[in-house]
Amino acid sequence: MNWRGRPAVLLAVMFAVAACDDTAQSASVSPETTAPPVASGFDFYVLALSWSPGYCASYGDRANRQQCGADEPFGFVVHGLWPQYASGYPTACPTERPLTVPRSLSDSMLDIMPSTGLIRHEWSEHGTCSGLSQDDYFATTRMAFDKIAIPQSLEAATQTRTVDPGSVEEAFITANPGLPNDAIAVTCDRRYIRDIRICLSRDLSGFVSCPEVDADDCRNSSAVMPPMR
Repeated sequence: MNWRGRPAVLLAVMFAVAACDDTAQSASVSPETTAPPVASGFDFYVLALSWSPGYCASYGDRANRQQCGADEPFGFVVHGLWPQYASGYPTACPTERPLTVPRSLSDSMLDIMPSTGLIRHEWSEHGTCSGLSQDDYFATTRMAFDKIAIPQSLEAATQTRTVDPGSVEEAFITANPGLPNDAIAVTCDRRYIRDIRICLSRDLSGFVSCPEVDADDCRNSSAVMPPMR
């Protein structure tokens, strides 16, 4: 999470043209009718969405083959749902719950978390700090993912783009009415857009301002977004 340069004119025009489509997509998302499981022991969640083509390009031969070698390409996928404090965050919390995630449960998440190893890691590092069972934690993860509208302008590109991280953030804000700019961070490595991190209340009813998370915005003036293949 770091940031922020002046958007390229062409990119700004592209996002402006696509804004109507993104807003329409967000408006069409059905409200969640099932309350999420009650979590405890922290202040809010951070939903981290990874741009899968960027991860695969950045790690190359070291990237997870289950994710990057799949027949169907992935766009934004869940990196994790992280319990967070207003300052800091818990990890790998002591628990009497199993640390091993059953294969049937991990398989049920592969459409949005396309790596069995990642699923197991996220449970042991973050799920154990949620106060939830494995079933409830991953059900909540899916509910959080379903609440976020993905801007069509970002997933529709067919060529590698150099983008301004601020324009990526604005695309998510446009697609998700009510999302303040201090409740989201776009992160990058030295070259690629990596994560979109969005702060959500524990009951997933709304967005939460999170200055500590927002401070990690990408500070590069531009970053690369490879297309879905």
